[in-house]
Amino acid sequence: MTFQPRMQNRIEGFAVGSLHRRAWNGIVADLWDVECGAYAGGHYVARDPRLFILLDQSGSGRPVIKRSPTENGGRQDSRISPISYVPAEMELWVDIKGVQTLRHLDLHFDATGIGRRLMEEIDPDRLNHPNLLFADPSIMSLAELIAKEIANPAPLNDLYGDSLCLALIISALKIEKASQRKRSALAPWQLRRATEFIDANCLRNIRLEELAELTGLSQSHFSHSFKVSTGMAPHQWQMKARLDKAKTLLIGSGHPLTTIAAETGFSDQAHFTRVFRQHVGTTPARWKRTQTV
Repeated sequence: MTFQPRMQNRIEGFAVGSLHRRAWNGIVADLWDVECGAYAGGHYVARDPRLFILLDQSGSGRPVIKRSPTENGGRQDSRISPISYVPAEMELWVDIKGVQTLRHLDLHFDATGIGRRLMEEIDPDRLNHPNLLFADPSIMSLAELIAKEIANPAPLNDLYGDSLCLALIISALKIEKASQRKRSALAPWQLRRATEFIDANCLRNIRLEELAELTGLSQSHFSHSFKVSTGMAPHQWQMKARLDKAKTLLIGSGHPLTTIAAETGFSDQAHFTRVFRQHVGTTPARWKRTQTV
């Protein structure tokens, strides 16, 4: 089956000048040229991980990338911070003022399929940890070559574009050979401190460095040891905590699903239902009926 990227967005203020798309083995690459109104932007969430690379822009303003609609966010500049890696299911808001045109490359990819091609699973901590607004000359060089190939009216052999995209993903995620060194589990006090912190703060974005600092470990050490201790990555534990709060509200509050979605940090009822089904195996409404019979 051909990989198809799955994204939901609510956008305004954009006029598409051109869109060129190429699909390779588990990768879809979109090259966008857009014109922006006095204000442009929107909300984005995708079911697959993606890389957003700003190739060029005109105007005195800079796009602002935010992880929630209320935070200040960071300014994306094609000269100093053109690249963002966005994990699957991570919500993103973009505000654009003072920008006339944008040219950007979007790479959507099937993480499971890429892992099979590399003959090893991609480290979940790398895959699920966002990396917004960074620069890397080697990645930009690959992105420019990919953009040129996408726009080429007489494209080269598929192996060329596919190899460029795979190399870019490997570089952006810093995918290395799996280490043979095993991490030990967290000490009981470290595990208790981390899980209590996640449970208490699960409705906001928790940074990995916060959890590492709580336990006195490096981010890499903490991530591996947490998974050894719990069987799941920190972000998975956080999602479980959010869904546990949602289950409590479903049973005891009588609130409609739209209210429960908002109170547990989801963008809307559709996002809440999709994530609930993915993790629980059924919709919130059906799950609630099974608890009240």
